[in-house]
Amino acid sequence: MIVDCAHYRDGRRQHEGAMPLEQAAARCRLGGFVWLGMFEPSPEELSRVREVFGLHELAVEDARTFHLRPKAEQYEDGTELIILRTARYDDEREEIDTGEISIFLAEHFVITVRQGIASELHEARSRLEARPELLKTGSASTLWAIFDQVVDSYAPVVEELERDIEQIEATVFSGAVAPTERIYFLRREATDFYRAVHPLLAVLGRRLQSGKSTPALLPYIRDVHDHLLLVNEEVAAQRDLLTTVLEANIAVISVEQNKINLRQSATMERLTVLASVFLPLSFVVGFFGQNFEWLVSHISGFPAFLALTVGGLLLPSLLLYAWLRRRRGHLAQPMPEVTHPVRRDEPTLTE
Repeated sequence: MIVDCAHYRDGRRQHEGAMPLEQAAARCRLGGFVWLGMFEPSPEELSRVREVFGLHELAVEDARTFHLRPKAEQYEDGTELIILRTARYDDEREEIDTGEISIFLAEHFVITVRQGIASELHEARSRLEARPELLKTGSASTLWAIFDQVVDSYAPVVEELERDIEQIEATVFSGAVAPTERIYFLRREATDFYRAVHPLLAVLGRRLQSGKSTPALLPYIRDVHDHLLLVNEEVAAQRDLLTTVLEANIAVISVEQNKINLRQSATMERLTVLASVFLPLSFVVGFFGQNFEWLVSHISGFPAFLALTVGGLLLPSLLLYAWLRRRRGHLAQPMPEVTHPVRRDEPTLTE
């Protein structure tokens, strides 16, 4: 839908409220420029705007598609298409909401198509209307207002991401295990945010080098570019820091797992010692608990009982020791060398 449509000339807005598309297109021939703002328009509305203002069909198709990176295109009729990514931090969900602004820029009109909830431009329009000396420079002044608002909106996102990272760092480096899923999600958000910020540097840089901005606008565009450089450095550092935090968290998880394994090993060692203590008793009880006539009739006293007990324990132990010793000696023997006979019809090294 159309949010606002205004005609600007001599640094002032020429009327109050929005105007129909046909009237806006007619006012483009009266001097100054028209700024048409749209929010999530339907394909039919975009087609109507393309017919009235003579936009390139590929440019309109780009405005319908959600992009991952900012971009700038120049068309033969002199119209520029500039696409920006917007961002806003949601405190309740602790997530970054993104949007997109497509800007059709010509000498006598500017058309902005907003997608997503993080793309409000009312403040940018009000800020520009309060600067008549910039409005007089023409339609390019809208780029400064939009760029300035979008880059300013990045700063709170950087601060909130920094706060989340500090919380995760405090958890990891205190020795506790932080939620790995939370760290991975933060890094993915930082990467998406970086894709929105970093390519915009090239868009602004080409704008400064092309000479399309008037001398009155150049200082303001440079100021926005400087702010964007700082944001880009912060986001790149946050992305790298989250990678380090993720690796540190994995190391903490490994340490905790090793502690668990050590506790399990100590428990198994105690159980093994306990089982070793009761193993002879179990043998004695099991052996003499057999209800066989031969065994019962041959135990006539304590000496017989002691002989059967000690013999029953020593004989299996000696047999096991002999078997293990023999097996060790067999494994220690060197492997026989495999030799291949030399065929008489093959030359040897000495031939």
